Amino acid sequence: MAGRVSALFAALAALLALQAPAGAETLNVAVDFAYYNPVSLVLKSRHWLEDALGPDVKVQWVQSAGSNKALEFLNARSLDFGSTAGAAALLGRANGNPIRTIYVYSKPEWTALVTRPDTGIHSVADLKGKRIAVTRGTDPHIFLLRALAEAGLSEHDVKIVPLQHADGRLALDRGDVDAWAGLDPFMAQAEIESHDVLFYRNADLNTYGVLNVREAFLAEHPETVAKVIAAYERARRWSLEHKPELAAILADAAKLSPEVAARQLERTDLSDPALDAGPRASIAAAGAVLKASGIIPPETDTGAVLAAQIDAEFVPPARP
Repeated sequence: MAGRVSALFAALAALLALQAPAGAETLNVAVDFAYYNPVSLVLKSRHWLEDALGPDVKVQWVQSAGSNKALEFLNARSLDFGSTAGAAALLGRANGNPIRTIYVYSKPEWTALVTRPDTGIHSVADLKGKRIAVTRGTDPHIFLLRALAEAGLSEHDVKIVPLQHADGRLALDRGDVDAWAGLDPFMAQAEIESHDVLFYRNADLNTYGVLNVREAFLAEHPETVAKVIAAYERARRWSLEHKPELAAILADAAKLSPEVAARQLERTDLSDPALDAGPRASIAAAGAVLKASGIIPPETDTGAVLAAQIDAEFVPPARP
């Protein structure tokens, strides 16, 4: 008898719940954080995104280990906002990934070509026939292609070993590869802790760090996109004014020594969020190399892809 009474009350409670007026529907927003994007680490640690979006929005933080992973998660709808290099976003868009680039979080020199001191590699020309660790579809990969092209070489003149960024650093130090297309903070670690050599650097061949949003999410929730950008802008401005605290947040999040965090930030310009001529030209130049290398089909109109990729509506006009 007691069991029947309990069941009756349970059914009645369920019926009342169905008849009760529904509360505000919770919106789930998936946002990435990445060690190559220090602004995202500030945003996450200080909870400013949650504050900006309010109690009716649930923020889910997802780590991106590289641009390729951020793009993969965006395409799979596991992320709504993902941080990548600008050229990687162009490659994703050209391959059918429905994303829009909406913000610049940094102008970094986050990639260079790295080797051990004992390899005898001193220039890009020395890479012919060598094994190079690289994460395909990322700025270090595109940087490598551009460096090879400048030296009169192509990807076919070297032996590409596809590895995620952190694994590429380990492969270099183990001697499994001769060189590595590095990415900070792992590159700064290799430089300071393993005394590896950045034998080819060119800041102009690094494309900008950009924030992307799923196109469908942008169409459905433009007001939320505006709030995300406002929160990012708050974190970027705070980072410029609190550099020691920024270094501490990066070191803590990525488990870095203070020296490694400082080296990464030395190479990271956070001063301008604008999607203007600078990032557009940088991404376009990378697109030309991607076409020449056959990674983007030669018939692709990369100018049209870039125009569809960039959405500068939400970028704050004021610069500190």
